Amino acid sequence: MAGKSGKNAAKDAGEQHKIVASNRKARHDYHVEDTYEAGLVLQGTEVKSLRLGRANLTDGFVDIDGGEAWLHGVHIPEYSQGSWTNHAARRKRKLLLNRAEIDKIERKISEKGHTVIPLSLYFVKGRAKVEIGVAKGKKSWDKRQALSEREFDREKQVELGRRLKGMTD
Repeated sequence: MAGKSGKNAAKDAGEQHKIVASNRKARHDYHVEDTYEAGLVLQGTEVKSLRLGRANLTDGFVDIDGGEAWLHGVHIPEYSQGSWTNHAARRKRKLLLNRAEIDKIERKISEKGHTVIPLSLYFVKGRAKVEIGVAKGKKSWDKRQALSEREFDREKQVELGRRLKGMTD
């Protein structure tokens, strides 16, 4: 069986994600429908702070303004060894997406109940990327139902493991 060759092999081999921050609560609070990878326009001290693994995505959201995508509410703390050139911790940051993606996102968020939230922040080949998701908010009963389904699946796996272990003994 032959392995991958050409561009795809080089792409897969070179794409190692160094995850800086992830928004674990987002998948609990929202039904994520589509995801996109976007580049970030950052200042020097923001990159240094991210390389130290410091960021918080919980209050973040994406807004389309004037045909451009902007990331709001993401907290990247000031770089500890920065000087007067340090960045503002919660400034809005421009996202780098192509026109077709921006148009598709804009159409989706014009529907009632949809929003765009950051899911994770990571580095690919030295460049900061953010994974954003077009999402619809969950109701409280949706959250409870998802938790009960997860608990049921966990119990099912434990019981299956016990039965398989009993067969081998």
